[in-house]
Amino acid sequence: MEKVAFLGLGAMGYPMAGHLARRFPTLVWNRTFEKALRHQREFGSEAVPLERVAEARVIFTCLPTTKEVYEVAEALFPFLQEGTYWVDATSGEPEASRRLAERLREKGVTYLDAPVSGGTSGAEAGTLTVMLGGPEEAVERIKPFLAYAKKVVHVGPVGAGHAVKAINNALLAVNLWAAGEGLLALVKQGVLAEKALEVINASSGRSNATENLIPQRVLTRAFPKTFALGLLVKDLGIAMGVLDGEKAPSPLLRLTREVYEMAKRELGPEADHVEALRLLEHWGGAEIR
Repeated sequence: MEKVAFLGLGAMGYPMAGHLARRFPTLVWNRTFEKALRHQREFGSEAVPLERVAEARVIFTCLPTTKEVYEVAEALFPFLQEGTYWVDATSGEPEASRRLAERLREKGVTYLDAPVSGGTSGAEAGTLTVMLGGPEEAVERIKPFLAYAKKVVHVGPVGAGHAVKAINNALLAVNLWAAGEGLLALVKQGVLAEKALEVINASSGRSNATENLIPQRVLTRAFPKTFALGLLVKDLGIAMGVLDGEKAPSPLLRLTREVYEMAKRELGPEADHVEALRLLEHWGGAEIR
């Protein structure tokens, strides 16, 4: 059976690598090596030093930004083998990913950008959506290895996966903030947010924000830390790069980025992305509940 490797055992990568380890011989590496050893104990993977990652036929990365992916690729470059596939689940930058694909091609390595959507719950359940950028034959070759995915869509050439991911997260930000504005106004009119959501979620204004995020996190005041506000702001910046590159009109998305930048400054980058609505509540002098 072909060996795979997974680099980056964060909130998403840890369970994603776990699904791989249940089906394939899996090498794992993390900057904090103790986490790789813990993964080995929990899932039966093998914690290895970075250079041993090159033994794998398919290398997965799930790191904070493309910058870290590029740094790891350069460190691994002398050890990489021709015919390897590099599957990058990082929420990265399309143009930088295209440059990385060119660099890896020098060693006969095929790079695919393969960011995911579905959050930590989807990663744990193995039900993530993967948006793949890369050549058709490579996409078909690596699909059987995507043990953590429920839905896999080939969206275009290298860079397309990261572009789709950035725009998707920009739409998440728009929907969350817009729902927050509307609900705050209704609460101040004496409408219970729960009742307003009962109507909205049976009507045309519904979204993931109204159906899941706001009921589970805002109304309960739980605000679990699943996706950092700083990472959402990073993705909004990538989305702006996609829009700028195509000279696409985007007044709403640009304004959305500004309000989340403000939320990041007020709440800190480690706050959960849904906590951005705390800033809205502060401005409005009321809680959404």
